[in-house]
Amino acid sequence: MFTRPRPLLIVGVLTLLVAFGLAAVVSTPVGGRGIGIWPVALATAPLMVTSRPATGWWLALLSLLAVGTIWIGGRPAEVAVGLGLGLAAEVGVTWRIACEGRRERAALLTLPDLSRFLVAVTAGALTMATAAVLTSLATGWGDPLLLALTTGAASLGSQLALLPFFCRFRNHPPIAGPVERGAQWALLIVVTVLVFVPTDFPSLVLLVLPALAWGAMRAGSYESMAQMAMAVGISLPFTTWGHGPFARPDLKFGVPVDLQGILLATFAIVCALVVLFLRLTVGEQLENARQVGAERDRLRNVVDGITSVAIIGADTTAKITLFNPGAEQLLGYAAEEILGQSTRVLHSDRQVSAKAAELGVADEFSVVAQHLLGGGVTEMGFVRKDGEERQHWMSLNPVTDDRGTLLGYVSTSEDITDRLEAEARLRESLETERQAVERLREVDRVKDAFVSSVSHELRTPITSILGYTELLEEGVLGPLPAAQADAIDRIGRNSHRLLRLISELLTLSKIQEATTLADGEVVDLTQVVTAGLAVLSPTVARRDVELTVEMPASPVSVTGDRDMLERVIINLADNAVKFTPDGGQVTVALTSSSGQAVLEVVDTGIGVPAHEQQRLFDRFFRSSLAQQQAIPGSGLGLSIARKIVEQHGGTLEVRSEAGKGSTFRVSLPAAA
Repeated sequence: MFTRPRPLLIVGVLTLLVAFGLAAVVSTPVGGRGIGIWPVALATAPLMVTSRPATGWWLALLSLLAVGTIWIGGRPAEVAVGLGLGLAAEVGVTWRIACEGRRERAALLTLPDLSRFLVAVTAGALTMATAAVLTSLATGWGDPLLLALTTGAASLGSQLALLPFFCRFRNHPPIAGPVERGAQWALLIVVTVLVFVPTDFPSLVLLVLPALAWGAMRAGSYESMAQMAMAVGISLPFTTWGHGPFARPDLKFGVPVDLQGILLATFAIVCALVVLFLRLTVGEQLENARQVGAERDRLRNVVDGITSVAIIGADTTAKITLFNPGAEQLLGYAAEEILGQSTRVLHSDRQVSAKAAELGVADEFSVVAQHLLGGGVTEMGFVRKDGEERQHWMSLNPVTDDRGTLLGYVSTSEDITDRLEAEARLRESLETERQAVERLREVDRVKDAFVSSVSHELRTPITSILGYTELLEEGVLGPLPAAQADAIDRIGRNSHRLLRLISELLTLSKIQEATTLADGEVVDLTQVVTAGLAVLSPTVARRDVELTVEMPASPVSVTGDRDMLERVIINLADNAVKFTPDGGQVTVALTSSSGQAVLEVVDTGIGVPAHEQQRLFDRFFRSSLAQQQAIPGSGLGLSIARKIVEQHGGTLEVRSEAGKGSTFRVSLPAAA
């Protein structure tokens, strides 16, 4: 929350700046050329928390104060001027980038926020380092590069350790209880003191990091930041007094004395980064867990709201874990009395035997269930609690996680007993047949709505998974061993595949709602082709496939939906690239003649066997060659493309030969 400047508060900040600034300069070791860890974060804080900061006046006042403390601390006047102006410039740069030039506090709510914050403080530190180089060159004070490294590292350490306190945090309550937090504080204090009290004992400085990580993962946001600041605060006086692993490296190792400040600043930087990354990661995980819980509750409401369809879930041992109100209504059991029982109780021996005979498999329930798994909708007998046998249209599908691990099973079914009896009695009645068809269509609409709802509900957690996967792949959260990196890559690829499948299901649902195009606009196909291929450019870049585009210089106009036509381009070109081995060629050619716009996508890929080409545009169909070579895909792309083309009054044809490639030809009426 922003505040307006208060005179007493400003005086207090200035007093602290003078005190800590002088202490920083004076505490530098004898012979050092730096200015210690000058409190630049404290100088930046007023700009971060004030609603209408007088930036120019504050930076001018800060310049005078910084020059004064550096000069009084024992540095030559010309050096004090150069470094003091550098500190003021650093404050301005850090504030400008962190707050993006707006009158609002910088946020540290997400990892992208942290990235922007790190860019801001790094840019500020580089500004200070540049000022140090220029000052050294102009005055001959110290080695330019060493002075730049000393002052830049000190500034970065100060900003990282203290400036987050003045940013907007998502302050989740602590996960740990009071006893655990007390133990964590005690451990951190003891470890930090033990690290920095000895003078000749081998360094144990890395022991501080696990203690800080413990707090970052289990304590609240500001509490973990306070622990980090305390650890850094303990290290400063002990190092100044000659204790700890960083004190007087010139005497221990014969290196420049200014390395003491660099090592101390590096310790502060590492501590701050560990706490910030872990705190924000844990915070985002807690927030995502809350959102996933909310999504799960909404999905549960959808499932519970479908009272005409029985939705039954089971674990990997066939024990019932989900029994929705529709199942209660259709089968007569209350959820609490059926949960935990085997799904076998829902089917009689006669029904299982009849289905086994129909499928031609062994007369065992587990064998029948295995053959029904993922096989689409089928007729299956169920037994109600009162013993009455009913016939259902049922589909049985596996439930897996994003890595393909089997979690259980889910079946959806509708009681069709009454309809079957009506069909048997009134087989010759057209009206009865019409009603039966209408009921089937209603079932399809309910299932389509369910699939669409589930697809929408899955987008948010999958997007979150992809975000964290990209962070791990890019090394933002630290380096990964090769095995873990490979696992993360597999997670990312499968998440992208699932996201594409959801998108295709939603697109297919949309285009199935209408058989023709309701409205359209005049669209230039050259622009549509360019836009579609731009979407695929990352995919093409990852493959050793030559992509050739042939388009006329003049527009090729048709009447239609731009987004839908772009989907056709993407689906056809993506298939061509996907099914073409490395070293192959894909050609996309657009022409116009005789009142027709013609788009051809030609590849030198694996092709399609002749006997399978008539099924190529069926939903979920995948050729035998694609399955043999384990090329991923949903089997929806071509079905969607043909449906869109037909809605635009056009045709989609294919010519293909196994092992030699395919040509897909789209013909659309040119715009009048």
